[in-house]
Amino acid sequence: MSQTINPISVTTRARTTASDASVLARLCEIVGAEHVLVDPERVEPYAQDAVKEKFPPEAVVLPRTAQEIAAILKLANEARFPVTARGGGVGYTGGAVPVEGGIVIGTDRMNEIREINADDLYVIAEPGVTTYALQQAVEAHNLFYPPDPASYKTSFLGGNIAENAGGMRSAKYGVTKHYVLGLEVVMPTGEIIRTGGKTSKNVVGFDLTGLICGSEGMLGIITEAILKLLPLPEATRTVRATFKTMREACACVTRFTRARVTPVAIEVLDRNAIRAVETEFAFGLDQNAGAILIVSVDGAVAEVEHASRVVEKALREGSGYDVMRAVTREEEDRLWDVRRALSPAMKKFGTLKLNEDVVVPRSRVPELIERVEAIGQSHKTFVVNFGHAGDGNIHVNFMCEREDKEAVRRARDAVRETFAVAIELGGTISGEHGIGYVKAPYLDMAVDTATIETMKRIKRALDPNGILNPGKMFV
Repeated sequence: MSQTINPISVTTRARTTASDASVLARLCEIVGAEHVLVDPERVEPYAQDAVKEKFPPEAVVLPRTAQEIAAILKLANEARFPVTARGGGVGYTGGAVPVEGGIVIGTDRMNEIREINADDLYVIAEPGVTTYALQQAVEAHNLFYPPDPASYKTSFLGGNIAENAGGMRSAKYGVTKHYVLGLEVVMPTGEIIRTGGKTSKNVVGFDLTGLICGSEGMLGIITEAILKLLPLPEATRTVRATFKTMREACACVTRFTRARVTPVAIEVLDRNAIRAVETEFAFGLDQNAGAILIVSVDGAVAEVEHASRVVEKALREGSGYDVMRAVTREEEDRLWDVRRALSPAMKKFGTLKLNEDVVVPRSRVPELIERVEAIGQSHKTFVVNFGHAGDGNIHVNFMCEREDKEAVRRARDAVRETFAVAIELGGTISGEHGIGYVKAPYLDMAVDTATIETMKRIKRALDPNGILNPGKMFV
């Protein structure tokens, strides 16, 4: 071999494993020794996601083909070691970290866009392509891939599909699952299957595409995706307004509906978000404001011009002030800078950010935020709320110091209470981040026992040896 491989401790699951050396040797035979990483400094980047809790894998394997992944999973079933698939590693629930050890399969090398079909409106891509790279590639053909998670420049398509990622454009265009026409998937036991196809209509057999999308890497590893495209909108326009209260801001969402306008994005920032970004970046915002609403529309030039004026009128009539309507791309970027500045602005309020993505019916967003603010106060924890007012998906961020165990305990108690409020208001505990291991203790708050048991039966049927991504979702 071209490199020295240290022994790997393979987790025993149901029977005696193959020897450590033989497992590593076979992994090297499958993908090449240069693509099997065991040195701690090379493995370490694969040990965590955005949650920043580290679970170092015993090895990282970087395959190039579905056939190589199939061979790895067959070996894993034979030797009984866990396998966790990983894309960009930017999730907030630990879905891509190896909590039970074993190996990580990184899709870094599977980064080819295989086909862009402008006539039939689809693109075929491998799972290691970033969302941004795909968007840029199809926009060069005047085509449009709407899903846009905030991490779009670093998140991989495979991870987007596994987590059913959303983003700011979901108010108009929906989420990732609405754009997945077909998949190539390696099942937990090593079989390669194909689901769906290149057509928008396909009801042949069970909807296995829908089953895999959102399954958090527990039911298979995606190795190719056929994704639906749309014509690229001619133009976009953005309007931003400030409000004295959150209720006034969110009431404008229904005003757009009555005016027959469907914005592509409706983002809201609460009072603490405003204060955080203004304190850090001095945008000139009113620090006594209760909310900011940022609204974008897209479409044909004439349509967009009309829609943006309708939005501006609705915001003003809804008690919005400091209303700004962008007419150039540069002006749009400046309006969105406030939203983009949130993450760096929040860092000064704590070294640990518990970023939860609860979702409620959009009419209940003001009540959700008011009650979350009260929860933060009762637990002496700084909380920032922002997110997608157009679909009721709010990112609740409890901030504290990681080293302060009592502060962390209070923040986690606040998270549980927030989940309870979201469910009480007719929503649920995750809109786009998934469950992973972080939200696993709360799953039964949102899903009844019979439904959870049905999910477990599906997992056992497809992964009888519990090989793929163990330690997630079910506790």
